[in-house]
Amino acid sequence: MATQTVAFRDGHQGVGDLDVVRRRFNTHDSSGGLPRGNKLRANNSPSESVHNCVRNSERIMGIRAAMDVVLEFVRTAKLRDSELPISDGTEHLEARATRQSAVEELELLREQLYRENLALRDEVDRVSMFEEIVGTSPALQGMLSRAIKVAATDSTVLITGETGTGKELVARAIHRRSDRVSRPFVGVNCAATPRDLIASELFGHEKGAFTGATQQRLGRFELANGGTLFLDEVGELPAETQIALLRVLQEHEFERVGGTRRIRADVRVIAATNRDLQAAISAGSFRSDLFYRLQVFPIQIPPLRERRDDIPLLVEYFIDRYARKAGKHIRYVNQETLELLQSYAWPGNIRELQNVIERSVILCETETFSIDESWLPQEPQAFLTAKSKNQIELPRRLEEQEKDMIEEALKASRGRVFGPTGAAAKLSIPRSTLESKIRSLKIDKNRFKTDPES
Repeated sequence: MATQTVAFRDGHQGVGDLDVVRRRFNTHDSSGGLPRGNKLRANNSPSESVHNCVRNSERIMGIRAAMDVVLEFVRTAKLRDSELPISDGTEHLEARATRQSAVEELELLREQLYRENLALRDEVDRVSMFEEIVGTSPALQGMLSRAIKVAATDSTVLITGETGTGKELVARAIHRRSDRVSRPFVGVNCAATPRDLIASELFGHEKGAFTGATQQRLGRFELANGGTLFLDEVGELPAETQIALLRVLQEHEFERVGGTRRIRADVRVIAATNRDLQAAISAGSFRSDLFYRLQVFPIQIPPLRERRDDIPLLVEYFIDRYARKAGKHIRYVNQETLELLQSYAWPGNIRELQNVIERSVILCETETFSIDESWLPQEPQAFLTAKSKNQIELPRRLEEQEKDMIEEALKASRGRVFGPTGAAAKLSIPRSTLESKIRSLKIDKNRFKTDPES
């Protein structure tokens, strides 16, 4: 039995960069086989749709301009007509009524064209704002719908999702759709910047603020003035920087490191993380007040395993990109390869899929795309079960360990929280932090005061 393949449409190498792919992948045709040629794509590509929308919009603008000329001519004729002596002739009245009706009809038509032009421009924005975000699955479309709604506002956005899901792509798309699109989009990876330099990176510093500060330096907040600041891996910020960021979000002002002058911050903040910030709050590594300031509008990006229907589209997209770079002509995808890619759990999400496709294209010597099965674990579902269990168990275990440590400290200090021999001193944390944890973990500190062993 011959190996089944999926064929790309004719001229596949000229597809160009895709934006939002609005097509479904049909796995069967009338002959019972896999689609070939242009059956894979029933509609125009998104880039072609964008160009068509722009051309139609330009035609409408031209028609409206011509209608404005006609309307101006008719209005001028009406003005001249009103300056003539009043006549009661039936012919004259009928002519005036006809002109009035024509003006009203033209104005209604112009308004209709205006609305259609707005709709076309909106379609161009919707398609082009999501560059490289490929898919039609309900999970992805629901997320994109939320992104479209918040983009037009100035609200702070918190994007969460596993590594490799495309959080920065969504942040850039929101910026492109916003009123700040003509201003800078500035990103900073909070995990990649050393802890002792992150404050300077965000807020800048004055000359002489610390050893090595030989000149004044503008921070990312100043560089993003009027635009958008993207804080990637915001969950990795050290405690002192979290306090400074909270102040900026509350007061829209900040000071450079080593400076005293307050600087106004006209910046929209979009933050992203792959961490469970609620668990980080329970562990005391992330401030709850900062979390609520950031989570004005949360957006959760679904992992690739929850949008398996998008995998064929992503495979085609990445094959097209890397085949053109390598100067290769790949027209088919082995059906077994496609089924393998769809069954795999993709712990690294789209970034992992992208790397596998690029590696395969480099090694591919024929027009049929395939991958080496050894690159993917043989039991993909085991990852899903283990991950789901770990997601539930890890925060619970952390809480239990933290509660045990606090109770041991309270027992040793006979229920005393502060002071040189208090539990806070034994745990090397501030008294206010310990009090907060005692409340959140529902610990009765009074029972340690009467403990007979104490």
